[in-house]
Amino acid sequence: MKKLFQKLMKPSRKYPIIALVLVGAVIAISGVIAMNKTFEVFSSTEFCTSCHTMQQNYEEYKQSIHYSNAKGIRAECVDCHQPKDFVGKVWRKMGAATDLYHHFITGKIDTPEKFEEHRLELAQKVWDRMADENYKTCTTCHSYDAMDHSKQSVQAMKEMIPAAKENMACVECHKGIAHELPNMAGGFRKTFETLTASAVAPAGAKKLYSLSEKSLFANADATGKVEGQLLPASEVIVLEEQGDMLKIRVEGWIETNGKGRVMTEYMGKRVFKATVRGDVKATEVVMSEQVDAATNMSWKNVAVEAWVTKDGLLDSIEPVWDYASEMYASTCNSCHAAPAPGHFTANGWISSLKAMSAYYRLNKTEERTLLKYLQNHGSDTGGAGAH
Repeated sequence: MKKLFQKLMKPSRKYPIIALVLVGAVIAISGVIAMNKTFEVFSSTEFCTSCHTMQQNYEEYKQSIHYSNAKGIRAECVDCHQPKDFVGKVWRKMGAATDLYHHFITGKIDTPEKFEEHRLELAQKVWDRMADENYKTCTTCHSYDAMDHSKQSVQAMKEMIPAAKENMACVECHKGIAHELPNMAGGFRKTFETLTASAVAPAGAKKLYSLSEKSLFANADATGKVEGQLLPASEVIVLEEQGDMLKIRVEGWIETNGKGRVMTEYMGKRVFKATVRGDVKATEVVMSEQVDAATNMSWKNVAVEAWVTKDGLLDSIEPVWDYASEMYASTCNSCHAAPAPGHFTANGWISSLKAMSAYYRLNKTEERTLLKYLQNHGSDTGGAGAH
């Protein structure tokens, strides 16, 4: 020890080694204190909302239960947007550099109008980041183990008990808890526009799928009388090409004792594929006839031939299902966690979706596409969307 002390006290060219160690320690401690204070200042709500581009977010937050509530517990900006662990905190600060870039350079959201235009994109980035972090900013405050369901409202208890069993993430049901929800339709409608622009039947294709409704004609003349309708996400077989028109074969099921105008994807299931009448109906060929054991009703497996325009047709069903899946996630997950498509039967999805129609804003084509997606991925259709 004596030799060590002497060595530490032995002067360098200018200073004793112990003096250099002490200076280094002071610098290190000062650095830690300065870093901690810097994080403290940069993590304050005052700092987060100091940019004018954050004012709209701040005003929305002040109207939320995270800002003001009966228990007097306030969640600050960083409680939701910044992990508590050091590595997560530093990583989030580094990621925030892109916010500064858009604030000072691009002006991407420097007006309320621009902010609304990009609200869905911004919200999706936050939700994705929360998912990547396993929602640890939420679970820092909220824990299923700490919940007393008996103190919750009847409706909350009804939702929270199964959510706890499945260990669901908070934002699966609670999007929009601190800020206004974006227009969820923006994303899937842009996807539809992109698909529409590219949905033209490729030359030589033998099997195609409809992106939306298409008129059926008895002849290769799109100005002629409409003799039926092909519904979204329906498979057709190409028989002939003539200019901008295709002669197609549509196969499906028709109830034997019905009017014979509505074709379905499956026997006994109301998964509608097409409506036919007139000269298109006259081409009908019966391939087989069966009795549905569940209802004891007789069904005919039939095929009809018709002409359609080449637009709005894809050579794969997957882009349609991806679009419909995005629609489902955006529309039905905005208020609560939507059940998996395989939760209901094909027929069961009709009433289930209708019950929610007052809460979403879809046009008729969108609604038909969404229903077709859910039915083709239902519990009694294999859950795979196969035709």
